[in-house]
Amino acid sequence: MVPVSNAPLHLAHPSSAREPVPSDRRTPEELIAQHIPLARSMAARYRNRGIDLDDLEQVALLGLTKAARRFDGDAGHDFLSYAVPTVRGELRRHFRDAGWTVRPPRRIQELQARIAAAQEELGGRLGRSPRPTEIAAHLGAGLDDVVEALGADGCFTPTSLDVPVGEGGSPLGELMGREDRDIAQAEARIVLAPVVRLLSPRDRRIVHLRFFDERTQQEIADAVGLTQAQVSRVLTRILKDLRAELAESAA
Repeated sequence: MVPVSNAPLHLAHPSSAREPVPSDRRTPEELIAQHIPLARSMAARYRNRGIDLDDLEQVALLGLTKAARRFDGDAGHDFLSYAVPTVRGELRRHFRDAGWTVRPPRRIQELQARIAAAQEELGGRLGRSPRPTEIAAHLGAGLDDVVEALGADGCFTPTSLDVPVGEGGSPLGELMGREDRDIAQAEARIVLAPVVRLLSPRDRRIVHLRFFDERTQQEIADAVGLTQAQVSRVLTRILKDLRAELAESAA
């Protein structure tokens, strides 16, 4: 008979047994060669924002090269998790320095530069893209400011008003609100009517011919029996009187 030991059995819990993360022994040259398509794909996401795609690809490849040379294969991190934030940071830095058409406030531009560096550093340390809260804590900046700076990413070139909204939709410019000239003219008539009634009949006729019928000064002169120079002086006097009346009414 085999003796049975009363010593407790120490069984490892399945969740407590972790496989060691293998080291990544690839050389920087191998990492670069294998991830060139990734860098080009990331660059393509930023096209049509005012910078040539060829330039963006060069910047993305520079970021990939930096990531490959700095990557520590023995740290247990996946190379992609380290390279993606680095390449993205280089692209954003390039846009910050050379690509702004619509410029956000200077504090946001400066914070974006710090965020790009923090994303690269934290990405290498965490093995993934850092969260806004982690970036804010790392920089000692307010979370709202970090979110605002991240949200400004892409504000490089204004969207064309000719771009259709949705598939086969109307151009963006046709969907934007415009100043209603009829409303503006109605407001002007309401304001001007009381002071225009104070003008002499001839002056009222000259105002009507000039600003309603859009006649030239020579045409007005022919209609009222004056010279063009006289019409010019009369119009100058009328406008001066109207401004004075409006200013007195507003006082």
